[in-house]
Amino acid sequence: MVYGPAVRVGPDDWGCRMLPAQFDYMVASSVEEAVSAKAEGGDEARFLAGGQSLLPMMKLRFATPGKLIDINRIAGLDAIERRNGHLHVGALVRHADIAASDEVSGAVASAAPWIADPLVRNLGTMCGSVAHCDPEGDWNTVLLATGAEVVAVGPSGSRTIAIGDFVEDFFTNSLADDEMVTGLRIPVASGRSGGSYQKLERKVGDYATVGVAAHLELAADGTIGAAGVAMTSVAPINRKAPGAEALLVGNAPSDELFAEAGAAAAAAADPRDDVRGSARWKRQVVAAFTRRALAAAAEQAQS
Repeated sequence: MVYGPAVRVGPDDWGCRMLPAQFDYMVASSVEEAVSAKAEGGDEARFLAGGQSLLPMMKLRFATPGKLIDINRIAGLDAIERRNGHLHVGALVRHADIAASDEVSGAVASAAPWIADPLVRNLGTMCGSVAHCDPEGDWNTVLLATGAEVVAVGPSGSRTIAIGDFVEDFFTNSLADDEMVTGLRIPVASGRSGGSYQKLERKVGDYATVGVAAHLELAADGTIGAAGVAMTSVAPINRKAPGAEALLVGNAPSDELFAEAGAAAAAAADPRDDVRGSARWKRQVVAAFTRRALAAAAEQAQS
C-alpha cells in the first residue's frame, strides 16, 4: 500500500490490455489531504471508497480518471450515529453496515437489504451511491422521501446540501470540483413515524424496475403531520411525488387515502417502455407500491 504521493498505475502492471487506462493513485490520510488532492486534480481526479460503481466503469473505459484518491484510511468517516435530531452516516459506512445497525429505522432500514447483492453491500458505501446519482439507485429515493442532506467539504469548509438540490441530473450531482462528500444527515422524527421501501427487481441484486419510498410522521391527533414519497427508475432522476405528499398531510391514514396518493404518484412518474415493461404497466406498479409503502409506514408509526 502506498501512502502520500501518487504513484502511476496502468494496464502494463497487470499484463493485460483490457484493464483501466493509466491513472495516478494515492491514499489520503485526512479529509484535508483528500480535498487538496481533488482540488489539484480537478475533473481528472475521483475519490475511491467502495468503488463498486467506479471500478467497473473504469474497466470498461467508460470512466478514465487521471487520478484516484483512496479515502479508506481516513479516520472518523465510518460512523453511524444519532445526534441533534439526525442520523449521521459517514462516507465510509458500507451498505452492510446500514443493514446491521440498530441506529437505523424506517425507510432507510427497509431499503438496506435491497441494495445490490451481498458482495456489493459489503464493499460499497451509501455516500458513494448517493454521489453517483444513478436514477436506478435506491438510496437517493429514500433520502428524498426522508428529507435528508448531504454533507460536503471543500477548501473553504463544510456545507450541507438538501438531497433535492444535490441530485441535479442523470449521473450528475451539485458538488464543486474540489468538494468531497463526508456524510449524510437523515432527519429522525421526534414523534411517531414509519417508513418503507418497495422494490421490483428482475433478480436478486438487480437495479430497480420500479421502486417507491414512503415516510410518514403522525401528529398528536393521529393524522399525518408530514409525508415523503419518492420513486426509483421511473424518471431521468430519482423523483419525489409532491402531489401525493400534499394529499396525505392533514388526513387520517386509510386505504382510500393511500390509493389516492398512489394514483398521484403514478401521475408524477415518467417511465419509458423498455425490455422490463411498458410505461403504462410501470405506472400501475408505482401506484401499487405507493399504497403498500404508505400502509407499511403507517402501521410502523402506529405500533
